[in-house]
Amino acid sequence: MRERTTDVMENGFAAHVLVCTTDRDGDYACCADASGDAVADAVRAWLRDRGVFWSRVHVAETSCLGLCSENGTAVAIQPRNEWYSDVRPADVPDLLAAAFGPDAERVADTA
Repeated sequence: MRERTTDVMENGFAAHVLVCTTDRDGDYACCADASGDAVADAVRAWLRDRGVFWSRVHVAETSCLGLCSENGTAVAIQPRNEWYSDVRPADVPDLLAAAFGPDAERVADTA
């Protein structure tokens, strides 16, 4: 095991964007069926376009975040403790602009 906290923090890490991509069979909706992969791709593209993907903001596809809906996927931004449901790929630019600023100028803000 290798502890890497200092490395991550020295790169200016500011946030995690967690995107549910859970795929499951059952009676309840799952994010995989509600564009989870496309939402994750849209998040990555928006962050890459602003030069903050992976160095400042890490994106993780997650299992269930507990906000299941057939209308869109679940997204959480940490450590800001912001939670969203029903996110569609077209919603990503507005969601991330609200969280980080249109050009990601507020990516280091903690609230």
